[in-house]
Amino acid sequence: MNKLKWHKIDFKAAEQDFVRQIEIDGKKLCLVKHQGEFFVVQNYCPHAGGVLSAGWCKNGYLVCPIHRWEYNLHNGRGAEGQGDYIDTYPVEMRDDGLYVGLKESWIKRFFGS
Repeated sequence: MNKLKWHKIDFKAAEQDFVRQIEIDGKKLCLVKHQGEFFVVQNYCPHAGGVLSAGWCKNGYLVCPIHRWEYNLHNGRGAEGQGDYIDTYPVEMRDDGLYVGLKESWIKRFFGS
């Protein structure tokens, strides 16, 4: 069973919404602030490999910049008819900043980082 390892996200606070790439533990992810909520999702579109952090948000969906495929920020599901999804990661706002939880493989737990 994989357990979560929480990583602090290093970013400058912004009043307005944004979509940007972050790197956590060697993994490129997409950090989104949309309507005051933070989300972390995979950074590559499963449809055509587009970089989602180059996309934008519309009505609670992250839009891929290549073919305009849309993914729900809350659950990762593609828009109706797409039949695909993106990985989403748990996010927590703590007193000292924003954190994302990533599954830690048993290999890393056993052998260390």
